[in-house]
Amino acid sequence: MTQVNQIYKCDVCGNIVEILHTGAGELVCCNNPMKLQEENAVDAAIEKPSDTKVMEDKHIPIIEKTDRGILVKIGSAPHPMEEAHFIEWIELLVGGKSCKRFLNPGDEPQAEFCVQEDGVQARAYCSLHGLWKS
Repeated sequence: MTQVNQIYKCDVCGNIVEILHTGAGELVCCNNPMKLQEENAVDAAIEKPSDTKVMEDKHIPIIEKTDRGILVKIGSAPHPMEEAHFIEWIELLVGGKSCKRFLNPGDEPQAEFCVQEDGVQARAYCSLHGLWKS
């Protein structure tokens, strides 16, 4: 059974769908079952810069309050935003709502949302490494 806000991807063509309504059955694309994208919360690609003792991740969404709302930055070190490897979108989940910003190669890996609520969760989708959550 699917659940609201789950993300599925077709391993054949790359189609991605987000569940808006819970339902039974199997999602199929290109005659194959679509694969549920698990929300990663621990970055296996953590790097240690040679000039510091601090470990840096490049995928975990970091939530910051601003005067205008919520700023979501991806990673404690900026995520690459290259043609073959970039953050495709950032999503803010708050109070039963979903706010999403789509990004392109060359953009900064961040998004600001005009939301003044607490208890938010952020997710981001990397073109190579899949779904990440705060």
